[in-house]
Amino acid sequence: MTFADLAGVDLWCYLTERSGLPGPRANLGLMLEFARGADDDDILQAAESEDEYIRCCGIVGLGFIFVRSHERSVLRSLTEATTSASWRAREAAAMAVQAVGDADPELLRTIIEKWARSTHPLTLRAAAAGICEPRLLKDKANAALAVQVCRDATEWIVSQPADARRDADARTLRQALGYCWSVAVAADPKNALPAFVSLEASDDADVVWIVRENRKKARLRKVLET
Repeated sequence: MTFADLAGVDLWCYLTERSGLPGPRANLGLMLEFARGADDDDILQAAESEDEYIRCCGIVGLGFIFVRSHERSVLRSLTEATTSASWRAREAAAMAVQAVGDADPELLRTIIEKWARSTHPLTLRAAAAGICEPRLLKDKANAALAVQVCRDATEWIVSQPADARRDADARTLRQALGYCWSVAVAADPKNALPAFVSLEASDDADVVWIVRENRKKARLRKVLET
């Protein structure tokens, strides 16, 4: 059954009953199923919902709409979701841009490059988390962009004064960089490893933390051992 076939069914109840919430894990499979199969009007309505799960379904759906339409208003809504107070909504924005990447890698890079120029740490975080997805980094251009985004986001943190770095949003960006570098390096060691290794010369406390966290990741250890 697709969402287009749910005539006579209360769509929103259907989603909430199968959301997996409250609970530790939301039903991401259903979220993607909705995003792929729902019509644009339902996606746009969902993206404005007060229900967190339904809103996340809609945000992921925005990625699919943008692939079809390239409408600036849709990208604006997706960009706004990257700075949501809801961490689930921010994750949905990353899922949305990854769905864009599955369909249109060049369009993905356009979005990521735009987000990477932001001065908001949560949008920078979305750029890094969005592009640093192993399946997307099989594309060499995506892999190169992932390294650049990680580098630029790390430099953004270093450029901030101490009080700004303690801000929760900046900490969220730092947390993402604590794993995104390892994804980028594992995907393209030849080009990414020198950039990562160069970080090890830094005595900046946040850079030291980023390096240490990535070195804990099995995918990076495997690269370093070869």
